[in-house]
Amino acid sequence: MAAANGSLRQRHPPNGNLPEALSDGNTLADKNDAAIKSDQEAQPQANTFRLVICVGGIYLSFLTWGILQERITTTNHGTPDHPEIFHYPVVMNTIQSLVATLLGYLYVLSTRTLTSPLPIFPSRAILPPLLLVALTSALASPFGYASLAHVDYITFILAKSCKLLPVMFLHVTLYGKRYPFYKYAVVALVTGGVALFTLSSKSSSKKKSLSGGSSAYGLLLLSINLLFDGLTNSTQDDIYARFRPYTGAQMMTALNLLSSLLTSLYLLISPYILPFLNLSPSGSADAGAAADELSSALNFLSAHPQVLRQIFGFALAGGVGQIFIFATLSHFGSLLLVTVTVTRKMLTMLLSVLWFGHRLTGWQWVGVGLVFGGVGVEGQIGKWEKAKKERERREGWGRVGRWGRGRGREGVKLVG
Repeated sequence: MAAANGSLRQRHPPNGNLPEALSDGNTLADKNDAAIKSDQEAQPQANTFRLVICVGGIYLSFLTWGILQERITTTNHGTPDHPEIFHYPVVMNTIQSLVATLLGYLYVLSTRTLTSPLPIFPSRAILPPLLLVALTSALASPFGYASLAHVDYITFILAKSCKLLPVMFLHVTLYGKRYPFYKYAVVALVTGGVALFTLSSKSSSKKKSLSGGSSAYGLLLLSINLLFDGLTNSTQDDIYARFRPYTGAQMMTALNLLSSLLTSLYLLISPYILPFLNLSPSGSADAGAAADELSSALNFLSAHPQVLRQIFGFALAGGVGQIFIFATLSHFGSLLLVTVTVTRKMLTMLLSVLWFGHRLTGWQWVGVGLVFGGVGVEGQIGKWEKAKKERERREGWGRVGRWGRGRGREGVKLVG
C-alpha cells in the first residue's frame, strides 16, 4: 500500500515481527527489484531531460525579458529636446513581483493534491529565512547599480562573472556544506572562462578605455551586491534542506509576495523618507520623480499607456522565467542555477557570433573552452558517481533480498 511519503510499506504478519531491514518502509526484495531497477535507470535520463527543459526555459524567457527591459528603459516617448523615458525601476520590479506571485500561485494550484496541500507558508519558522531572501534579493540590484558610478566597467563585469564564488563560499562558511574537490575545480574553470570571454570582447575593451578607475567606495558597494547575491542563493538552498518537502512553486509564490509587500511599502513611504534622509538628488530635474516614484510612474503611464502593456509583457516573461529558475533550484541546487545564469550571457554572445558571422578573439575561444570543459568534466564525473551509487544500491538490495529469503525459509521450518 502506498504511504503518504511515497514509499511502499509491507503489511506485517500476525506476530508483528519483521527483520529490521525490512520493517522501515522499504519494499521486499525480488518482487520489486524490477521496478526499482527500471526507476534507477530512468532517473538519469529524466533528470537530463528536466535540466534541458529548465535551462531552455530560462534562456528563452530571460532573452525576451531582457529585450523588453531595454525597450522600456531606453525608448524616448518625448522629443530630443524634452526626452520622456521610463526610469522607475522599483515600480517595474513591483509589477513583476505581483505578476510572478500570481503565476507562482497558479503553479502551486496545478501541483496541489489532497495529500500534498502545498501551503505557501507551511510554518512560522520558515518566515525569517524567506524574509532574509526577499530582502537580499531586493537590495542586491540597487547596490550593483550604485557601484557603477564608482567602479569602471571592467571591474563590474569581472565581479559579476565571479558570482559562483560567493555562493560556494557562503555555502561552506555559513551553512557548513562540503563539496568534492572537482566541484571547486569546475567553479574555478567556469568563473575564469566566463570572465576571460567577457573581458576579451570588443565592447568591453571600448568601455574599459572610456571609463575611469575604481574607488574603494565603489568596490565596497560591489562587494555588498555579490554578498547579497550569494546569501540569496545559499539561503534558498538551506530552506529547501530544512523545510522538506518545500517546492519551487511554494518558494516562488512566497518570495514574490514578500517582495511585493516590501517594494510597495517602499513606494508608499519613500516620498517622506528620502527627502528627510537627504537621499533624493535635490537640485536635479528628477528630484521629485526620485522622491515620489509611484506618482511619477503613474503619470507617465497615463500619458503613455502602451508602456504599461510592455511592462506587463516584461513581467510575464520574468514570471515564466522564474518558474524555470525555481524548478532548477529545487531539483538541482543553487550552484548549478548560478552556473546557468552566469553562462547565459556568454552563450547569448556566442549565438550572436554564429548568427551574424562575427569573429571571436583567441582569448575568447580559450574562455569558451574553459567553460564547456568545466561543465563537461562535471557532467562526466557526475555520471560516474551516479553509476557507482546505483551499483552500490543494487548490491545492497541483493544482500537484503538474500538475507530476507533465508529468514523466510527458517521461519517455515520453525512453524512446521
